[in-house]
Amino acid sequence: MTSLDRIDRRILATLQRDGRLSNVKLAQTVNLSPTPCLERVKRLEQAGYIEGYKAQLNAVQLNQGFLAFITISLDRVTTDVLEAFSAQARRLPEIVECHMVGGGFDFLIKVRTENMASFRRFLGEGLATLPEVATTSTYFVMEQVVSTGDIQVDQG
Repeated sequence: MTSLDRIDRRILATLQRDGRLSNVKLAQTVNLSPTPCLERVKRLEQAGYIEGYKAQLNAVQLNQGFLAFITISLDRVTTDVLEAFSAQARRLPEIVECHMVGGGFDFLIKVRTENMASFRRFLGEGLATLPEVATTSTYFVMEQVVSTGDIQVDQG
């Protein structure tokens, strides 16, 4: 797929808001009949525009409401160290996002735990296991203001 037309973009924007929408409802929303709509969705999936579908869960209800961001600087920044750090970070379930960044530090991670006690356990049993960590800075979230995860889709 080389380019998206207006209908493709409307499909993407609509599914991003509600991934459980039936094909019939989606087709009505984007002004198509169901069969061509389904074909477009399958094409968008195969082309990689749609990576998957999942439920948005309530972290507080699931006792994971304690949220922190941690900046991490490594001792050395070599390919093998970056790969080792990334591989180990993927294994820690408390890390819900990990980004290699450019600037004053090397990685920014987003961590969810139940409370401060479980966060302290994560520091000792999780963060301490990450290779080549030189320094960290932790920022605790007092209030989540915006968290959509949505990507802007120009609908033309």
